[in-house]
Amino acid sequence: MKDKVVLVTGGAAGIGKATALRFAEAGAKVIIGDVNETAGQETAAQLGPDAAFYKVNVADRQEVQAWIDDVVGRYGRVDVLVNNAGILRDGQLVKFKEGALAGQMSEADFDLVISVNLKGVFNCSQAVAPVMIKQGGGVILNATSVVGLDGNFGQTNYVATKSGVIGMTKVWARELGRYGVRVNAVAPGFTATEILASMPQKIIDGMKARTPLGRLGEPRDIANAYFFLASDEAAFITGETLRVDGGIVVGT
Repeated sequence: MKDKVVLVTGGAAGIGKATALRFAEAGAKVIIGDVNETAGQETAAQLGPDAAFYKVNVADRQEVQAWIDDVVGRYGRVDVLVNNAGILRDGQLVKFKEGALAGQMSEADFDLVISVNLKGVFNCSQAVAPVMIKQGGGVILNATSVVGLDGNFGQTNYVATKSGVIGMTKVWARELGRYGVRVNAVAPGFTATEILASMPQKIIDGMKARTPLGRLGEPRDIANAYFFLASDEAAFITGETLRVDGGIVVGT
């Protein structure tokens, strides 16, 4: 991985930060794209002199294209893209109480999650693919989730995006394989990121109890999966979704 140019969206914190650090440890030139400028700059400072941070909203196609154009102008190529950026806006499709409609997922929350988690992956991959084709190859890695495979209560929008990412991964593996571009997805289970910090301990204990290995995943566990799939050790793997979930089946 030494001197490879690696892009990580949502790389300022959590799984994205752990992934950026994992690649940087192996000598890669890591570029973070994130909307959190403060955290992004702090993380980039930990990644070595060849690293960089760009403030990028992956849902904005023009911002994404400008980011990729600038990266290529500065580094000359893109070897790996990790589409990690994602958000949550949970809510039930409809919520009934005492026989009456008491709430529902808002259209705004549905649209926002789709725009970041699904369209954002599309935007970044479409901007990077021509670069990889022209240089003779590359790797695109997409963040899905176990809930994209199993479904989950209260996450219509999030599950829709993560299922969609799996579908796009399969399509792009077919379309881009002839150019030496591999495309795979990683499906984390319950992972100990900043998002869980605000959750009640009872909920976290429940997550652990439902995971056969008896613990939450660590961001490094997911980062290692991305690193493997980006490496030459995975040279004949494309179109796949790798679960990194401690054995959980959501909903059981």
